[in-house]
Amino acid sequence: MSLIVQKFGGSSVANAERVFNVADIVTKTYQKGNDVVVVVSAQGDTTDDLIKKAAEINSNPSKREMDMLLTAGEQMSASLLAMAIEKLGFPVVSLLGWQAGFETSSAYGSARIKRVAPSRIRQALDKKNIVVVTGFQGINKYGDVTTLGRGGSDTSAVAIAAVMHADLCQIFTDVEGVFTADPRKVPGAKKLDCISYDEMLELASLGAQVLNNRSVEMAKKYNIELEVLSSLTRKKGTIVKEATKMEKMLISGVAKDEDVARISIIGVPDRPGLAFKIFSKLSANGINVDIILQSVGRNGTKDISFTVNAGNLQETLDILSPYLDLIGASSLTYDDHVSKVSVVGAGMESHPGIAAQMFEALFEANINIQMISTSEIKISVLLADKDADRAVLAVHDKFFNGNNLDDLT
Repeated sequence: MSLIVQKFGGSSVANAERVFNVADIVTKTYQKGNDVVVVVSAQGDTTDDLIKKAAEINSNPSKREMDMLLTAGEQMSASLLAMAIEKLGFPVVSLLGWQAGFETSSAYGSARIKRVAPSRIRQALDKKNIVVVTGFQGINKYGDVTTLGRGGSDTSAVAIAAVMHADLCQIFTDVEGVFTADPRKVPGAKKLDCISYDEMLELASLGAQVLNNRSVEMAKKYNIELEVLSSLTRKKGTIVKEATKMEKMLISGVAKDEDVARISIIGVPDRPGLAFKIFSKLSANGINVDIILQSVGRNGTKDISFTVNAGNLQETLDILSPYLDLIGASSLTYDDHVSKVSVVGAGMESHPGIAAQMFEALFEANINIQMISTSEIKISVLLADKDADRAVLAVHDKFFNGNNLDDLT
């Protein structure tokens, strides 16, 4: 007998028909003699609808009250799925995040899991129940419900799998696995049988919306094998695990991130310590910086450009604008009409020609590169958002359909 954790996203439980489809998947897993814990997201667009309802009442509600509101979405899904499983004749109990033992920090809207105490889940499993848990939520030290932020249900599922030493954690979504690019936008995208934690983490961090990056970090930390698969087609999915003897692909995927803004500080005095002062100021305010480009000094000054999440743009400008005089910079500019396109693959570490191939693809598509960032397993470029979709298609075609990899092996 195995313990299997299954997570179902909002599209998988979007309506009554799909709820019963999920109930069928869950009960078939249970009938094979497995213990089953199910984690669910809010149905379809429920979270967005709740946010709109909040805006009708208060344009600037507290984060605590937003968490009180948004947790209702997962509660609906969990109870409805439990009702469907009941109707199919199987024992089931649904639990809210706090009932399932999720203790979190007090950062409303983006809480971190501090501890999971799954005694209530174990008791329910011992009674041969299927256990349905609300994803995305927990409780803080003040007894308030909290939410884990975007993609939090993935993190909830992996956390349960980790603390209960599950044999498998399945993440059901509306695509059949992890693809070399978004299959809804790139016709030639190919499904991967396997991908390493590191590659999946890069893709998740760079805009691929299959898995939440925090869930991949946790799976890697606790060595939880993940399977990403579709709840609609029920075909074999993609296994995410530690890199072993997986297929030797140079590139695992091409990702696009539109949640990007570029900021440039012009005329920074060319002397030691100013870059530290700038970025430590942002770090102290919890703002993550991604690509950084510093120009060669000229006339005693230099320019520093960097990217942040688009949602942090205004806060970043507010922090830096009054700081310009203190560091002696001349001006601050920004561009929020940019996107980041990246290629990811563990195989590129020993193949320096990958960058040239990527840049060639963009050149052939007449796409201008604004900034470049590299690591051992990724290359990212910043470009105008109007060119982003074309860039993904061009780069993907170069690596996966153009037979150009033969020259690099």
